[in-house]
Amino acid sequence: MPINYEQLMALKNLGQKYAYTDREVMLYAYGIGMGADPMDENELAFVNEGTFTPRPLKVVPTFASVAAWGSSPGEMNLNRVMVVDGERDITFYKPLPSAAKITADSTVLDVFDKGKDKGAVIRHQTVLKDENGDKLATLVASRFARGDGGFGGPSEGQPEPHKVPSRAPDKIVDITTRPDQALVYRLCGDRNPLHSDPEFARKAGFPRPILHGMCTYGITCRGVLQTYADYDPSAFKQHVARFSSPVYPGETVTMELWKDGNIISFEAKVKARGVTVIKSGKTVLG
Repeated sequence: MPINYEQLMALKNLGQKYAYTDREVMLYAYGIGMGADPMDENELAFVNEGTFTPRPLKVVPTFASVAAWGSSPGEMNLNRVMVVDGERDITFYKPLPSAAKITADSTVLDVFDKGKDKGAVIRHQTVLKDENGDKLATLVASRFARGDGGFGGPSEGQPEPHKVPSRAPDKIVDITTRPDQALVYRLCGDRNPLHSDPEFARKAGFPRPILHGMCTYGITCRGVLQTYADYDPSAFKQHVARFSSPVYPGETVTMELWKDGNIISFEAKVKARGVTVIKSGKTVLG
């Protein structure tokens, strides 16, 4: 059934309760590829708590994207086969603890109609809070519902994307994904068969299962961690990325990064196919 604009805009779900432990924190870090080199002490700090020399487990900032997996403003009644991630923008207020009980408040921000044959864009927000009610992070998600356009909603007013510099990148890093990476990452919560079921992927228009957009998002966080953040999660104040093309598990993601003060701009490509997979990326460090 077509989107009901007024009903969708009114969706709200406050006080959703969640909890996670260091197991989920380590699984997420491994799911975005950290620990591929089992002797890399910088990345081991995110996937191993240390034994002979105890050290606190670090939490990848973008773990916030799965810390309250399943939280949402409510049922949107979209054509699930045709829905893909459009953008993610997370603002961080303080480092996430390695284990916590949290609450999530979710609301719909905007719904844009791109046209009957062009789909719809839904932006919704989730605020994560700790047990004291203090904000941990605010997540703004943009969904591109390719099969749900033409409902008569507004078409203008979407936020302008971040513009990356026109000069040559200041740094370039290659991050390799594993052929089975989507099968690992899905254990963080996203069981969408688009990432694991070849038949489902073909019906959705892809030759084989694709990597989760949010896994690619986490990979870009890794790229900033290892280049400009000195593997310090507390340095992250915001991390934004727009998804422009899927990554297939096993491909190498090449990140191009530009540093301007505390702003890190980035894009990501799969050179083997000549495609840009992440556009308009921005990290604010502080």
